[in-house]
Amino acid sequence: MRLEKKVVLITASTRGIGLSCVQRFAKEGATVYMGARNLETAAERAKELNDKGFNVKTVYNDASKKETYISMVEEVIKNEGKIDVLVNNFGTSNPKKDLDIKSTEYSEFISTIDMNLASVFMTSQAVIPHMVANGGGSIINISSIGGTHPDISQISYGTSKASINYLTKLIAVQCARDNIRCNAVLPGMTATDAVKDNLTDDFRDFFLKHTPIKRMGTPEEIAAAALYFASDESAYTTGQILEVSGGFGMPTPVYGDMIEMKNRR
Repeated sequence: MRLEKKVVLITASTRGIGLSCVQRFAKEGATVYMGARNLETAAERAKELNDKGFNVKTVYNDASKKETYISMVEEVIKNEGKIDVLVNNFGTSNPKKDLDIKSTEYSEFISTIDMNLASVFMTSQAVIPHMVANGGGSIINISSIGGTHPDISQISYGTSKASINYLTKLIAVQCARDNIRCNAVLPGMTATDAVKDNLTDDFRDFFLKHTPIKRMGTPEEIAAAALYFASDESAYTTGQILEVSGGFGMPTPVYGDMIEMKNRR
């Protein structure tokens, strides 16, 4: 019950990492609000958890309608009087159009950056005054290792996530005196529907070749890292960029090839 009596708002939370955060945080005693565009689906997920004795509610948030970041926060405040924890989980990219510097249209580039940054900036900006009034809080940004390790594609997504990593540190520094912490969790390749739908088996195998813990992560493992930042166990931790990626990018760049050579001997 590490989050007992706390109110949590999680964006993009009807599936994948967001839904796992909802489930884990609810089990830890929080009142959890699911920010979602599809309220019908969110209500179904909430009912499943509430039938088990948890306290999960829904609130409308559509990333294409930026005003809903503010209205979402206002609705939770109206109902609960506070928000203790904010999890900015929304993120988007179109792998078919988000390519390299030579091939990506500027409109695609700026649109992806705008949506991904707005989801963190606007929601955090709306929440912070209420956290200040409540004596503090925790903001957790679900970023990506794509923001720390340059890739040959998805230039828009990587740039947006790198910006979110830096924005995390800025919020941490600027809000620390108000007892508001801000940290980021950076998933590696995680077994979500989005990954399964957009990545080929060949790409997955190639990626895991360079991951020391040779498997994809699970949404539950990302939620566990977010839980640490949400709980009072991390009360003295802020501005941290935590990679939860099985060690991807940590070894020598020829790690995968060296392992293959060793296995052939």
